[in-house]
Amino acid sequence: MGLFILRRIGVMLLTALCLTFIVFWLTNLAPNLEKLAKTQGNARMSDDAVVSWLANRGYSQPLPVKYGQWLGVLPGYVIEGSDGQTRGRCIPPGEPAEDAPRYCGILQGDWGFSTVAREDVSEVLPTRLANTGKLMFWVMMVMVPGALIIGVLAGMREGSRTDRTLSTASIISTATPEYVSGVVLIALFATSTFGMQWFKGSASSAVENATFENFFLPVMTIALYGMGYIARMTRASMAEVMTAQYIRTARLKGVSFPKIVLKHALRNALIAPFTVIMLQIPWLLNGVVIVETLFTYQGFGWELVRAASNNDIEMLLGVSIISVFVVLLTQLISDVGYVFLNPRIRIS
Repeated sequence: MGLFILRRIGVMLLTALCLTFIVFWLTNLAPNLEKLAKTQGNARMSDDAVVSWLANRGYSQPLPVKYGQWLGVLPGYVIEGSDGQTRGRCIPPGEPAEDAPRYCGILQGDWGFSTVAREDVSEVLPTRLANTGKLMFWVMMVMVPGALIIGVLAGMREGSRTDRTLSTASIISTATPEYVSGVVLIALFATSTFGMQWFKGSASSAVENATFENFFLPVMTIALYGMGYIARMTRASMAEVMTAQYIRTARLKGVSFPKIVLKHALRNALIAPFTVIMLQIPWLLNGVVIVETLFTYQGFGWELVRAASNNDIEMLLGVSIISVFVVLLTQLISDVGYVFLNPRIRIS
């Protein structure tokens, strides 16, 4: 098992390097850099002035060199600009170049400076991540138990009225995207149109003080979408297990139906849903982007939209790193959990 985990971690780090390089290349394309120069310099800047502005700040270096400096494995650039000022990646504004460190990248904890938030990326992202973590925690608390109960109830007796009803509800839930269900929930429960103004249509106050009133709608908007998919997977897995030979043998021996479900069928039926549940976590990041923007909740997704809208390159890179590692880490947990749940793989 230890060798399996080490091999997986090695593949994960290699994949992370490849993905971050692709993101770095995309964010450093010429149109993005030109937009950055005109945003930070002058909107009416000439083409020559744009080239000079980028060259003075190290953006004209080869892409692998810039990527190495950003990672922190190459020394940061020091350039005496055409305007007579000496600038460097590791030189803070107003401080002498002699006191600056040679390396200042991701590995040294320097995630860059956000041109929109006017703060270090490493100071902004933890706050946004904490807000999104709070949202995702409650989504998982609602989504996973609800989906497993619905899936198990539907799969216990395949083809019954309960199965058809729950399966139909699951399909409708999965087929409705978050931006539709979110708008519908706001219209139903946050406006006076239907007389049920029970919750708030904005979750901006939930950042400081999350209550049932201001946090219920964003949680349910994300949970409903994922709940249907997990319930369908659980239902299919449970229905397959309930027709297995060992389940039939147990029933012929007179073992009670609840005992068969809880003791014999449930563990095997949860193998497939477990993998799906872990894969839902990176998927939730996409749903979070929509829902946080819809409900004005200042979390990770809201920050991503703001950075992308304003060409905040350093913030986009920081968000991308975290997204990549969340996806790869959940995949690692999924693989390890699958091996734990499936004895045949563990023994082999």
